[in-house]
Amino acid sequence: MVSGIHGYLSVVICFFGVLTNIFNITVLMAKDMRTATNYLLTFIAVSDILTMLPYIPYVINFYCPFTHPEETPWKYTYGWVLYMVIMVHLLATTHTISIWLAVTLAAFRFCQIRSPCPSGPLAKDRRITQVKIASLVIYLASILVLIPNYAYTEIEQAWVPESNSTVYTIKEQELATPRTEYAVFINILTYAIVAKIVPCVLILIFSGSLLYHMGIKAARRRQRLCANRQQANTTRMLLVVLILFILTELPQGIVMLLSATVPDFSNNVHFPLGDLIDFISLLNNAINFILYCLMSQQFRKKFFNIYIKPVCDRRGHVATSNSELLILREQVPRTMTMTTHDDNVRV
Repeated sequence: MVSGIHGYLSVVICFFGVLTNIFNITVLMAKDMRTATNYLLTFIAVSDILTMLPYIPYVINFYCPFTHPEETPWKYTYGWVLYMVIMVHLLATTHTISIWLAVTLAAFRFCQIRSPCPSGPLAKDRRITQVKIASLVIYLASILVLIPNYAYTEIEQAWVPESNSTVYTIKEQELATPRTEYAVFINILTYAIVAKIVPCVLILIFSGSLLYHMGIKAARRRQRLCANRQQANTTRMLLVVLILFILTELPQGIVMLLSATVPDFSNNVHFPLGDLIDFISLLNNAINFILYCLMSQQFRKKFFNIYIKPVCDRRGHVATSNSELLILREQVPRTMTMTTHDDNVRV
């Protein structure tokens, strides 16, 4: 049942997520919106697009509608399964990038709240440079850490007597059994710990610290200027983003650890929940735009000025032009009628 609707829901979420993350990038990178925090949110949006965009052809082919290899062998050609392998590795990489960018975001915001940074364009440029370097390191490190995971994925072929054809699938990795390969076991543990559990724990620590410092300074913040209240609202919005990362990624890390260590857990629990886990991850990739609009007045205003206001102005201009044209059209016949009437009178 889940597989039957997973494909169609995922296509909708992916198209929505790609579009809204493009909105996020263009708004956050507007000239007057470029801050270190917004650069981090932009890099997360880029990673989210890289997650959802390649997922669209994959899910359309294999899940719209969902079928088994023996029913539709043409879906399981070598080319499509190779694309599946590339997509699986790309998704693992982009998820790793996103969550470590979230860790960087939490740590950076914690440092800002605990020890306010000096103001001024030079200090702002310095923070932006630091964020760019940290993001580049995260992108490269995530790829390097997952190289062993790329190497141990194999494609195997199988003969389907019902359709008299050959299909290709990704070779299943037997986990938590005596036949489990040591390298595969290490790869699963590394991915679960490095890409899921450790970053979630760090986000939890920094988020808790943020809440603590916001709490002990609440009375002081009430007396500050509007700019500082806006900073507090931004911190709350970022906390929601970070909490969603924890709720999405931490259960996945725990499930992966149990799959690697508990016999039959992978087949009985992890595999049946695979589509649901993927859908929740996609939802987390696509929801940030809604959070920004709901919780950031500055983001709403900038989005309105970039995308909504020009459309309204254009329609208003077209409506005004049409009205003027209509007036001219109405005036011309009236003049002609009056002239004709006068002529008739003279005759």
